[in-house]
Amino acid sequence: MLSVELHAHSELSYDGRDPVDLLLEQAEAIGLDALAITDHDEFDASLEAARKAPDYGLVGIPGMEITSQAGHVLGLGLEEPVEPGLPFGETLDRIREQGGIAVVPHPFQESRHGVMANITRDELAAADAIEVYNSRLLTGRGNRQAGTFAEEFGLPKTAGSDAHISEMVGQAVTRVDADERSVEGILDAVREGRTEVDGKRTPWRISFRQAAGGAKRRMIAKLLELF
Repeated sequence: MLSVELHAHSELSYDGRDPVDLLLEQAEAIGLDALAITDHDEFDASLEAARKAPDYGLVGIPGMEITSQAGHVLGLGLEEPVEPGLPFGETLDRIREQGGIAVVPHPFQESRHGVMANITRDELAAADAIEVYNSRLLTGRGNRQAGTFAEEFGLPKTAGSDAHISEMVGQAVTRVDADERSVEGILDAVREGRTEVDGKRTPWRISFRQAAGGAKRRMIAKLLELF
């Protein structure tokens, strides 16, 4: 089984903090096999990480967290960015056209752009996999709802730390029974549901610190736009 981080953010995300190399160093230090940097509507850092990952003994999975009209969708295995603001179903299609997989993170948490505030259960069931454990949820309710949904519809399950600082990479990982240690091998195993989830909740103090740091960076960016 490979240990894979499928949901992490670099400084390229509006609410991220650290450069690619720090995330890769953390992933190597804790013994992960693969890392996907999934910045908000940004792709360059993920490509950089995929290029550098072998230097750290890792598989780098190119991806991004796309803001669809319904909410957030993880596109994994991408070759180019998927534009934000598309309908949910079209976002899934754009990901698959590139040979990638569409994983829906924290679907039941409306405050963090969870899609279930805006789509039906049948629409959600069209995803390739559901993130059933997100380390940054302050309570377990959203994760339990996601897990129950995945069980009901027979969908593959993933986990993600949703790290916005490098120290939290690997807080929650997906154990993948892949036939080979490669991007294709990992994504094929996720599609086929050969996964297990393993993780622990991000400490509240760190979640609040990440959120505060993101708010500060957004405020600075808006002020810079005025000048």
